[in-house]
Amino acid sequence: MTSNVIFNVTVCIIGVLIFTIHAVNIIIKKQKRKDERDLLVFLLFTIVHFSTYLAFSIVKHYYTSDAYVITFYTIFYIMNNIEVLLLLKYMLSYVDLETKTINVIAAVNISLFVIFLVLDIVNSFTGIFFSAENGEYRRSKYMIVSQGYQIVIFATVFFVTAFNKKLVVREKIAFAIYCLLPSVAIVLQNAFKGYAIAYASIIFAVEILFLFLNLQKTIALSKEEEKNKEAQIKIMLSQIQPHFIYNALSSISTLITIDPDKAQEALDEFTEYLRHNLSSLTETRLINFKDEMKHIRTYVSLEKLRFNDRINVVYDIQTEDFPVPPLCIQPIVENAIKHGILKKLEGGILSIKTYETDSDYVVEIVDNGVGFNIDDVNFEENKHIGLNNIKYRIDTMCHGKISIDSKVGEGTKVVVTFAK
Repeated sequence: MTSNVIFNVTVCIIGVLIFTIHAVNIIIKKQKRKDERDLLVFLLFTIVHFSTYLAFSIVKHYYTSDAYVITFYTIFYIMNNIEVLLLLKYMLSYVDLETKTINVIAAVNISLFVIFLVLDIVNSFTGIFFSAENGEYRRSKYMIVSQGYQIVIFATVFFVTAFNKKLVVREKIAFAIYCLLPSVAIVLQNAFKGYAIAYASIIFAVEILFLFLNLQKTIALSKEEEKNKEAQIKIMLSQIQPHFIYNALSSISTLITIDPDKAQEALDEFTEYLRHNLSSLTETRLINFKDEMKHIRTYVSLEKLRFNDRINVVYDIQTEDFPVPPLCIQPIVENAIKHGILKKLEGGILSIKTYETDSDYVVEIVDNGVGFNIDDVNFEENKHIGLNNIKYRIDTMCHGKISIDSKVGEGTKVVVTFAK
């Protein structure tokens, strides 16, 4: 093989490998933005484009008829235009434009594409752009006209992005490089005939598109999504905080009429608790489970002061040094006491156990209360917003999950796992 063939084959192989990696990266994403789907189509077509040129670079030394050369170069001219068409489509889905503007650009784009598609086909019979002689490619003096569609689309992409106030400099540069680089490559290719410098420039330009646009936009949207999640968590936590404090004060209020001395004891304990733990009650980030256990023990002790021996709690805390969302276990304990144990006249036993496995930290809350039929409960209903709230925060903040098992007359077991 000659040096230019080796260069062209190498460029095509590298391009196909790089574009395939980027395409797979997008394919494996569970949820894709519209601009990512358009970028994926662009990358897949570029893979086909480079693969076709790779095959031609190898085969053209064995098939040298004029008809063969004209056929393949006609295909390449059409593929070049399709590549630019897909670039425009990606740009339109990436940039936020008015619907009217998008419709005008799309109409002009399709009209021009069809015109130049017809011209490329007509060239096969007329040679207005190029021809073949003795198996060699020959450009005509009107060759530049064949690039008309690409020039118009590149100019459109350049000006639409360059003057778009919603794009940052990094985004404008990425689109500008892709639009300007082919022009530089064409000049170089004329100086180094036979070398696929234009294809090498496409690799560089696509890398800029992927790294400057797609990757950076993904990072930016992830940060925005994180902010939205934190805002959602704040709203959810704001629902639980008053509930926790209200229940504690309600227990103290009940004790005032029943046993003033116990009420005073409970109030002192709750005041001391708030003095030390108010910061963790308002925390939207993960806290140590040891702090969550303080919430639980405070609540349980207040309820025991009120209901005496009807509530019996067994603690089996094998591990407590792991991160959890604030107030994620205490409401489950509260449900076990109020809707399980206290529904029975004689009360019952609540067991709180923690341990760790190779992959998770596990918290089990088991009561021998009245229980319920799992099949009769729709946990998605609004009346179960507290549990849904906890599920959302555990899943969002630490990739945890909750499982519930209950039998009527036997009790309920809730298992919460937190991934390590």
